[in-house]
Amino acid sequence: MAEPTIDKCELLCLDLPHAERIRTRLPSLADAELLATAARALSDPTRLTIASALLEGDELCVCDMAWVVGQSQNLVSHHLRQLKIPGLVTARRQARMVMYQLTDRGRSLTEAVLGHADRRPATEAH
Repeated sequence: MAEPTIDKCELLCLDLPHAERIRTRLPSLADAELLATAARALSDPTRLTIASALLEGDELCVCDMAWVVGQSQNLVSHHLRQLKIPGLVTARRQARMVMYQLTDRGRSLTEAVLGHADRRPATEAH
């Protein structure tokens, strides 16, 4: 005999006041799309590494960032633009350099993805 699934209720019962309170607090579809775009920006390993470096280093120029993450400046610049589109990083020109920094939103999202406890790679954390 097959085990019953636990994916859905067997009985339709709705706690309407509770469900409606939750429903009214959900983001709109447009807001959810913007939030999903920001989350997708960190789904790329290179962009997550860049955001992690910015979390550790606060503000970095593209050339330093390229050295830190071990990628070319062109590739790092491309990924920083992808992080800038959803508002996860800001850029400012300082003489001939462009300095990047996480926004508050970028910092929060990066911390959420990386976790707050131990950010060492799983192979080192024993």
